[in-house]
Amino acid sequence: MPHPRSLFNPRALALVALMGLSPTAAGSAPADLYYERSLMAEAGNRCGLFAPQVQSALVSAREQARGTALRAGSPPRDLQATFDRARARARSVPCDSQDIVIAAQRVRNAFEGYARLIRLDFPGDLYTWKADRSVSAQKVFWRLTQEVQQGEDQMRFGLAGRGGADNLMAVARFSTDEAPYAARIVMRNRSLTTGAYLDSRGESLRTLPLPRRLPKSGPYEGYVAEARSQAGTDLLPPGVRAGWAFRFPAQAAAAMADLDPRESIQVEFQFGSGSTRKIYVEVGDFAAGRAFLAARPS
Repeated sequence: MPHPRSLFNPRALALVALMGLSPTAAGSAPADLYYERSLMAEAGNRCGLFAPQVQSALVSAREQARGTALRAGSPPRDLQATFDRARARARSVPCDSQDIVIAAQRVRNAFEGYARLIRLDFPGDLYTWKADRSVSAQKVFWRLTQEVQQGEDQMRFGLAGRGGADNLMAVARFSTDEAPYAARIVMRNRSLTTGAYLDSRGESLRTLPLPRRLPKSGPYEGYVAEARSQAGTDLLPPGVRAGWAFRFPAQAAAAMADLDPRESIQVEFQFGSGSTRKIYVEVGDFAAGRAFLAARPS
């Protein structure tokens, strides 16, 4: 399976630069790619330029470009300003202008193969999100998942559902026989902080352990699981015969998608003995994977 970035051909947006809709040539820097993909995604949304498969592909590619730019050192505030410029430019160009018509056709051609993809991997620094756009009316299965092993504890985390309806879930198996009675997601509070907490202490951010990608003492925002049950075999991690499934509110997925891809979140499991087990998840390209799922392949 090719890396998602290879499926978005920057040359398809080169015309956008020539039209004066982009400040620089396509692909010249991560922040420039973010501008170009944001511009066409916003124009597509405003003018109804693309089929759902292409529009979701553009949004996914935009989020990947954002993650790449952040990992390359672009400040989050600068990227927000870049997005605002792209949105303003997209809103100022008439939907029926020849420039937009030509650029939109180039984008459609670039994504002809992408629209038929069923599965795609989104590699992160330490873990990978695996996306699956299959749809079943009978079977519940993972649509976007990250496999985590922490000591002897195993967890599958991500979006699972039936018939295209996705729920944020954690399915875990623990080294002890004790069953967790509750779970919650803990992440950086976005409204009370100015950006990601990354405790590098001179180390490479690309290899930074997940516990050091979350503030030690807050401020946090948390999301308590809405439901708990024994996990079905189709949702369990590989080789695991039994485990516990927790479903979280939709707001948790939206909040996670808004985080810096270099961050981590923490899933806390609480036991009747009073103990708590914490398992960490890399945010990575969760937002890009979520956008990939937004439309069924043609």
